[in-house]
Parts: sequence; C-alpha cells; structure tokens
Amino acid sequence: MSSVALAAASSSSTVFAPPANATEKASATAWIAVLASMIGAFMAILNIQITNASLLDIEGGIGTGVDNGAWISTSYLIGEIVVIPLTDYLSKVFSFRLYIIANTILFALFSVACAFAHDLPSMIALRGLQGFAGGVLIPMAFTMVLTKLPKAQQPTGLPMFALSVTFAPAIGPTIGGYLTENYGWQTIFFVNTVPSAVMVIALWLTL
Repeated sequence: MSSVALAAASSSSTVFAPPANATEKASATAWIAVLASMIGAFMAILNIQITNASLLDIEGGIGTGVDNGAWISTSYLIGEIVVIPLTDYLSKVFSFRLYIIANTILFALFSVACAFAHDLPSMIALRGLQGFAGGVLIPMAFTMVLTKLPKAQQPTGLPMFALSVTFAPAIGPTIGGYLTENYGWQTIFFVNTVPSAVMVIALWLTL
C-alpha cells in the first residue's frame, strides 16, 4: 500500500508541477519593445478611420468630388491589404529590426506628405504608400507578442494587442472630427509624428 501511495503521490506531483517556463517573465526591455510595436498597430488602424470623419473637408481642400474622394480611404486600405501577406517574407529579407523601424519612419513621412497633397492623384498615391508602410506594423506587433514574451505572459500581451487594434477605430472619427473642426484637415496627418518618433527610439534601443 505504501508503495502504491508513493507512486500515486509522485505521479500527482508530476501532473500538477508547473512547467519550467511558467514563472519565466519578460524583461523590461522586451516589454518596451512590445508596447512600442503596439503603438504602430494602433496608428495603422487609427488612420483608416481618422480620415473618414474629415473626408468632406479633404475633398474640398484638394478640389475633388465626393465620389472621387472615396479613393482617399480606399487607397490606404489597398496598401495595407497588399503588404500584410508580404510582411513575413520582407522582414526576413531585410531583418525584423530594420524592417519595422524603416516602415515606422516611412509611415510618418508619408503621413506628413499627405497634408501637403494638392490634388486627388497625389493624395491617392501618398495614402497608398502610407498604407503600404502602415500595414507592416499590424502583423509585426502581433509577432512581437509571440516572440518577445514567454508563454506565461502571452495571455497578457495578446489582449493588449487586441485592445490597441479595436480601440483605434472607435476613437478615430472623434480625433479626426475634433482636429479638422478646430485646426484644419491637414492636422489629422500630423498626429502620427510624435508616436512614430517614440516608437522608433524605443525599438532602436530595445530590438
């Protein structure tokens, strides 16, 4: 009986013993990198909605009609849709660190350039390029959660990622409407500059 009890005890201790990496925790550096990447995902999603609230003002500013103005939003989405499936391959070609930092910089530059667009074709082209750079930031933020955080902390990181990409479209029209009403439609394209700068510095130092 004692041997059976001993065997049962040892087997139960094996079953209920926590895995070796259950107590493993990500470093502060890893968390900074993850949070910085989520800023990028937030901005990329935000820019889908932030222009919709200001579309009429943008159309008037560049002198185009309502029907043609829809391309301002559509071109951004096309850029994102095209680049997202390519992100895995391109991040391996150029290296993960270089690719995410470069696209963060390009995203901010194309965003600022949109504020100076003077006609519909240039706005469509710049918005498409902005979406092509911004689309990279969404899957790469998700990848950062899975690669930088240990298994035990991924259930914390994944809801944070989900919150960043669901909160952005909810608040986008409010931000876009407020900035356009008070400061002009051009200002909605400048909101990406400071977060992008913070993101580049954080990723440069932590990746």
